[in-house]
Amino acid sequence: MYAIIETGGKQYKVQEGDTLFVEKINVEEGDIVTIDNVLAVSKEGNLTLGNPLVDGVKVEAKVVEQGKAKKIIIFKYKPKKDYRKKQGHRQPYTKLIIEKINA
Repeated sequence: MYAIIETGGKQYKVQEGDTLFVEKINVEEGDIVTIDNVLAVSKEGNLTLGNPLVDGVKVEAKVVEQGKAKKIIIFKYKPKKDYRKKQGHRQPYTKLIIEKINA
């Protein structure tokens, strides 16, 4: 059984026991998150598509960690114009473990 969920503006294919890095969700570590935005569910070979969401299906996930991704460097410059700009960014994330798909 798998489901296609949407969170943080992105879509993910998940199964029970999967580990997932999603955009930051404001919850504490160890809490259970219920994701209602389920776009499709496959159960015993039968695929159910939503229009746009599947009714009555929820995915429960446990929050393992809140963190920041590796730093990326943005460096802009224009030759011969003495313009240089260096900027760094670390994207925050939430690490989830999918516990149950309630279909």
